[in-house]
Amino acid sequence: MDDIFVARVMSSPVLTVSPDTLVEDAAEKMLDAEIGSVVVVDDGQLVGILTNTDFVQIVAERKPKDRTPVSAYMSDTAVTTTAQVPITQVAESMLEHGIHHVPVVDDDGAVIGIVTTTDLTSYVSDLRTVSA
Repeated sequence: MDDIFVARVMSSPVLTVSPDTLVEDAAEKMLDAEIGSVVVVDDGQLVGILTNTDFVQIVAERKPKDRTPVSAYMSDTAVTTTAQVPITQVAESMLEHGIHHVPVVDDDGAVIGIVTTTDLTSYVSDLRTVSA
């Protein structure tokens, strides 16, 4: 799998929101699209990610509808990847950092996709089906 690159398994296009999007609106978009995260961009540049895990904190703090912007709960995006990175490297990084979503950026830092644990699982599952 070292010769399989992120571009082959990433999800694209990516649902994005701005830092001032309300968490309630972001949650609605995620539910409508049946996805587990939205990427937060400002002027086309990646600034964070809001995942279904972040909503656990929002609900725990009893503020799911307090008109709070996404920026108050989003995780920073210290971990990103590019389309030409081997998927094994991305999987190792996800395990190391305990994350389930990695934004894929181009050379200018613009978001072009996302790799999730679901994407990796789907790819491995397809491999098993083909080889069986």
